[in-house]
Amino acid sequence: MLVEQQRNDAIAPQAKARASRDRRRTIELHDLERRRSAPREREDAERASEETAPFESYPPEMERARLPPGMARLIKSRGGRNLTLEQYRLTVLVVTFLSYMMYHAARKPPSIVKSVLNPTPEQRANGEPGWAPFNGPDGKMILGQCDLAFLSSYAIGMFFSGHIGDSMDLRVFLTYGMMGTGFFVSLFGMAHGWEQHSLGYFLFVSVAAGLFQSTGWPSVVSVMGNWFGKSKRGLIMGIWNAHTSVGNILGSLLAAAMLRRGNWGDAFIVNGVLTAVVGALVHSFLVVSPEDAGHVAPLGTAGAKAHEDIKSETEIKPMIEGGASRTKPQAAGFVAALKIPGVITFSLCLFFTKLVAYTFLYWLPFYIERTEIGGEYLSAAKAGELSTLFDIGGVIGGIAAGYISDKYNARSLTSAGFVYLSIPVLWMYREYGSHSMSWNVALMMLAGVLVNGPYALITTAVSADLGTHDSLKGNARALATVTAIIDGTGSIGAAVGPMLTGYISTHSNNWDHVFYMLYAADLIAGLLLMKLVMKEIRNMPMS
Repeated sequence: MLVEQQRNDAIAPQAKARASRDRRRTIELHDLERRRSAPREREDAERASEETAPFESYPPEMERARLPPGMARLIKSRGGRNLTLEQYRLTVLVVTFLSYMMYHAARKPPSIVKSVLNPTPEQRANGEPGWAPFNGPDGKMILGQCDLAFLSSYAIGMFFSGHIGDSMDLRVFLTYGMMGTGFFVSLFGMAHGWEQHSLGYFLFVSVAAGLFQSTGWPSVVSVMGNWFGKSKRGLIMGIWNAHTSVGNILGSLLAAAMLRRGNWGDAFIVNGVLTAVVGALVHSFLVVSPEDAGHVAPLGTAGAKAHEDIKSETEIKPMIEGGASRTKPQAAGFVAALKIPGVITFSLCLFFTKLVAYTFLYWLPFYIERTEIGGEYLSAAKAGELSTLFDIGGVIGGIAAGYISDKYNARSLTSAGFVYLSIPVLWMYREYGSHSMSWNVALMMLAGVLVNGPYALITTAVSADLGTHDSLKGNARALATVTAIIDGTGSIGAAVGPMLTGYISTHSNNWDHVFYMLYAADLIAGLLLMKLVMKEIRNMPMS
């Protein structure tokens, strides 16, 4: 017994040591397995939280009510499962497309009804008296003054709306803009039923409509910049920018349809009401940024942060109504935005390219109706419908300019190329467009491609590039300000072009002089870009 006890006492320390080693080995194996599986588990957790995060997942101390009401109801109807980043991107594309489509549709009625408000002597002889104060001998000048009132207030408002939009909820800001636009555009048309003939009334309504319209472009471009990075930005925004041409086409067709019914006022009212309806859609469904929906901003977007600033996964708690917890950055100053390389150059270039584009926007149907094509003149409604071909060409031009600038990484070279090519095409349209309907259609569409291509590229991809420039040091609130500076300067040109067209066509009664103005504007726009063009050429890789 004594010997056995001594043997057990000798074995016990060895057994304890062996058991201790086994426990340590087991712990080490568990630790190793945990380290190996942690990245996979973290990815699974992130994916699950991105796709299925319920409403109850956000902490009560975080800000709520970041998702718009319609989107919040949609998430609830899905059992609390959040939409993916790509699904949100699709909704943003659709909602912003519809929004600015209606902004442009609301601008088209004045160009369609010009011939009804200021008829030719032959039309007066056929019982079309026009509408005072536009039917006098200086009627074209008064029409030009209304265009100037609208576009001047639009341009002035643009400079302020960009900074305001950077400082508040863009969804609310855009909603107010669309509602106000719809209201004042409708007021212009209500003058028909109210027998209103005061020039002051029309000027006031035009100024108010222009101010509310200025809320649109900085807002939608800033929202797009929040969701889409620089990869293929030119192509994506070139396709998305088709909303301007689609809106022009829709506004023209609706206005022409109302003219066929014999009521020019309805051309404004229908477009105004539809604009307000889309404004309600924006309020219900537009998600301004990925953080508002519980997603991290993709790299290259206006709201993206550097990798080292991203919190660890354990600190990131996605939420649906509240969005990611974040501090609101300060809006970029006007002077700081002007110092971004390229902003002033592209702003001045857009002044002249938009002068040309908006001269066509506001006067093309009038020009078509007053120009003999293939030996005959068209009615105001038919001229309005034919003018939509220019906008169809604009869709092609915007997409083509975006694709080319992406492929060769050459925004300036692409813009300058389109601008220079547009000069001979505009000359051919003036000289040969009246020979036959086929020539008119072909040259009008080609002119639309070349005129709208650089205009679309500068107002979308170029503005978004400059608004997320490295010199901003990560300030995600600068995009609307930069966009407002560029498009605001361009809008001054947009105001000058139609005004000069009305003045020149009235005093010279010769549309050749109007086209001389367009040639000169395109030439200056191209020359302004030459320094940037040469820089891009030097930086191109040698094949």
